[in-house]
This record gives sequence, C-alpha cells and structure tokens, in this order.
Amino acid sequence: MNIPQRAVAVGVGAALLQALMLIAFAWPAVHTTPRDLPVAVAGPGAAQMVERLGQSSPGVLEPRTVGDEAAARTALTEHEVYGAILTGPQPRVLVASGASPLVAQQLTQLAQQLSGAPAATAVEDVVPADPDDPRGAGFGAMALPLVMSGIAAGVLLSLLVPTAVGRFAGVFTFAVAGGLLSMVIVQGWLSILPGEYLMLAGVAGLVSLAVAGAVAGLATAIGRAGIGIAALTMLLVGNPFSAATSAPELLPQPWSAIGQALPPGAAVSLLRSVAFFDGAGAGGPLLVLLIWAGAALALFGVGVVRERGAAEPAPERAVPQPA
Repeated sequence: MNIPQRAVAVGVGAALLQALMLIAFAWPAVHTTPRDLPVAVAGPGAAQMVERLGQSSPGVLEPRTVGDEAAARTALTEHEVYGAILTGPQPRVLVASGASPLVAQQLTQLAQQLSGAPAATAVEDVVPADPDDPRGAGFGAMALPLVMSGIAAGVLLSLLVPTAVGRFAGVFTFAVAGGLLSMVIVQGWLSILPGEYLMLAGVAGLVSLAVAGAVAGLATAIGRAGIGIAALTMLLVGNPFSAATSAPELLPQPWSAIGQALPPGAAVSLLRSVAFFDGAGAGGPLLVLLIWAGAALALFGVGVVRERGAAEPAPERAVPQPA
C-alpha cells in the first residue's frame, strides 16, 4: 500500500470511528426514559394505587407496597427505591436526588400525573444531592475524566515501560496517587461529593486500577492490539452506558446491564452509594471493580510468565565429536 492509499485508508477509518463515537454517546441520551423504576407506595389504598400505576403506564414504574411511611423512608435511604408515593387525604411524594437528580425530577412529575394528585402535592427530598451540585452536572461530568485518565495511564505504561512488573507498579502508583488527588479536587475544591474523603479516594483509586490495569494488562498479555481493545471498550461502551447523568433504569437493555458490568458504570454506582447512602447498595459495583482489578493482575501475571520464558537460555546442543 503506497502513501496516498494509506492516507485514504486512515481517513476512512477515522471517519468510521467518529461515526461510532457519535452513535455510542448520542444513542443512549436519545433513548433515556424511565424503565421499571422501583418506587414504594404506602398509606391507605396503597394496593389500589400500585394497581393503577401498573395499568396507567406499564413498564415505566415498578411500584411495591410497604408497611408505612417509615418503611418507605428506609427503602429510600437503603438505596432500594428511587422514590415513594404516600397516599391519603394529603398525598406526598418522596424522592432521592442523591441517587439521580434526573430521576427525582421525572419521578415527581410522573407520580403526580399517575396518582391524579393536584399540582401542589408536597415533594420531599429524603436523600438530597450535594448542595453545591444540586442537578448532578458536576457528578456526571466527573465520570469521563476518570475513564480517560485511566486509559491514558494504561496506554503510556504499555508504550514506555517494557516489563510486566514495571507496568503493574506504574498502574498501582497511578491508582493510589490518582485516587487521593482526584478526591482533593472533587471534594476539597469543587465540593460535589459528600462523604468520607479516604473512602471516596479508595473508590476512585480502585476505578483507576481497574481501567488502567485493563488497558496495560491486556497489552501485556496479547500485545499492542490489547490497548485498542481495552481502550475502545471503556470509552465507547463503558462510558456512554455508565448512567453517570441519569440512572441504569433509564437506559435500554441489555446495554444498561452491560454498562454496569464495566468499570465506568460500576464506578458511578459505587460512588453514589458511598457518597449519598453510607455504602448501601455498594456490594454489586464493588464486586465488579474487584473482578476487573483481579483480571488485570492475572494478565500481568501472564506477562511475567511469558517474559521469564523468553529470558531462559535455549539448551545447548551437543556437538558431535570426531571418532
């Protein structure tokens, strides 16, 4: 292939990548809508309200009855539901904008319409978002830099550090330093996340370890092609379907589940659980990140074994002696 042909091929490939990125980032935003949002219903006539909600807009809400208002509040604070409808002479709506400001807004409007309640229905935010980031814009914008920095670290380590042990040391250093520094910015300067600093820094460090480790580990195990595979997976699949600006229940299936099985989606869910719900619901996303970190460690182990095999001298052949 001569130089003009190579230039045309690169241009076409870049255009296809651009189209793929537009689809990956724009398609989830266009198809963001409530899907089986779990909500609690309590009060007199709760069972009838659940039946009416299910019939009026099937597939939008997943209503469930609870014993009383205290049980509804517990379900919210335990990150089991996104909101609650309290029936009675003066119906009320409880939301948790800490779980997703967008869902809280949609659920308020939707619950009022479906319940037939007047526009003046009282709405209480039981688990509010950070007062410095009430709409969650800063939280949503935080996901992409975490992913991109992890990809960049993995790529640089793969290209500049020749050994598997050295790459792992670089990934671990990046995870510790990146986690501590990122939360200094997010908490100390921008103030968009409540919660304990060290715990949130640990979450950010685990995310960095999973993303950078996946890139550098796959490159160590299968070569430079692993850089592209891991980076494109994190960027074109993991980030758009991370639900950083919405919620997993607002994304179409199976992409919502796939997004939560990748480090960006698990990172968003874990940060929300730790920052706003005292760790409630953190088990699933924490397990996902630990699995990715463990897989990265295994890939580095493959690289170490391969390097040791290449370093061993070949056995000397016996030289035949003349009779």
